[in-house]
Amino acid sequence: MDKFKESFNIADDIVMGNGNMVLFSGPCAVESYDVCAKVAETLKETCQRLNIQYVFKASFDKANRTSVNSFRGVGLDEGLSVLDKIKREFDLPIVTDIHEPNQANPVSDVAQALQIPAYLCRQTDLLVAAGETGKTVKIKRGQFMAPEDMQYAVNKVKSTGNNKVCLTERGVSFGYHNLVVDMRALPTMRQFAPVVFDVTHSVQQPGGAGGSSGGQKEFAPYLARAAGAAGVDGFFIETHPDPSKALSDGPNMVPLHKMNEFLVMSKAAFDLGQNAKIDLND
Repeated sequence: MDKFKESFNIADDIVMGNGNMVLFSGPCAVESYDVCAKVAETLKETCQRLNIQYVFKASFDKANRTSVNSFRGVGLDEGLSVLDKIKREFDLPIVTDIHEPNQANPVSDVAQALQIPAYLCRQTDLLVAAGETGKTVKIKRGQFMAPEDMQYAVNKVKSTGNNKVCLTERGVSFGYHNLVVDMRALPTMRQFAPVVFDVTHSVQQPGGAGGSSGGQKEFAPYLARAAGAAGVDGFFIETHPDPSKALSDGPNMVPLHKMNEFLVMSKAAFDLGQNAKIDLND
């Protein structure tokens, strides 16, 4: 096994693959402009200082919440308005989720990368619509998918002539409100496309808080170090100025004031993983 050898630009100055670390990070959902702006400003300064490429992330809609009463987001129009303002005012590329094929074009007018949620990674029409935008397509591996089967999701995007696609690992589910990360998935999927490790959703406990998701963020540093050392092309980390008040996924978020320390650790593991390889088949 070997890593995917090609690279591509998410934005003019953001390269995915070929030894470049990319951070996708922000609050889970677009709660307000103020929350997004606080995160964007803090992480841009931190990433510039640490020489980490940064893409701002927030979702305008969380369509797979545990309860019908859970906060889903501010909606497409208001969400894209906030994300466009973040992009312009902080000069940052944007990644956000799409859930339906008809969202691909309006979202691509604002975002440089379209994220396909894990539960939708097999949806052919959605993947093709995302690919046809020409933007980077970031596909999360479904909790039910074998790592080697993600090559078919990659190929669906590439069938449009768009080769700007990466995969995201976030663990597998056996039910019982838990996710388990198999580090073998990283080199397996990295044969097909660059791979991003989703630090915070890997410690999520879906539905584990009685009608909402819980989380074990205390394990996030261990998984981030392990994934970085195993070899990845970037990290996906949700963060918030006050996770206890976050409207979505607060229990598994990294507090914003801890992100500098967390990224220093993650970058050290990333650097180790870029050259750590022994071929035992020779």
